[in-house]
Amino acid sequence: MAHTYANLLTHVIFSTKNREPLILAPLRDDLLAYVGGIVRELGGSLHAAGARPDHVHFLWSMPATLATADVLRVVKTNSSRWVHRLRRITAFDWQTGYAAFSVSHSQEPAVVRYIANQEQHHRRVTFQEEFVAFLKAHGVTYDDRYIWS
Repeated sequence: MAHTYANLLTHVIFSTKNREPLILAPLRDDLLAYVGGIVRELGGSLHAAGARPDHVHFLWSMPATLATADVLRVVKTNSSRWVHRLRRITAFDWQTGYAAFSVSHSQEPAVVRYIANQEQHHRRVTFQEEFVAFLKAHGVTYDDRYIWS
């Protein structure tokens, strides 16, 4: 085959360090837009983005040549630096880890809706409950002793 074809949708979730509630309204939209710019700069496309005070959700597609870990390193490093420099929020940092789940093209509209409805969702479910539910639903093995450290 002479060409490579891929549609690699990934739902990514990560939180602020120690789940500090630092992504407040004055920062939220600009932060999500900034991450969208990083994704485009990497050759990807941001399909949905949402933030709560202590965590973010992104649905993006990236070129097949980029590893998820590399994309997350660039996104987290650059967005954290941007918050420090331009918003002067020196306490802002991301947690070390993340969760990333592949999404079928047919499920994209459902994931976009899910990300858009985070505010209502978190009236019923905490971030910790949501995160563990995602891990279980996707068959990811984890150890309760280390998941939040």
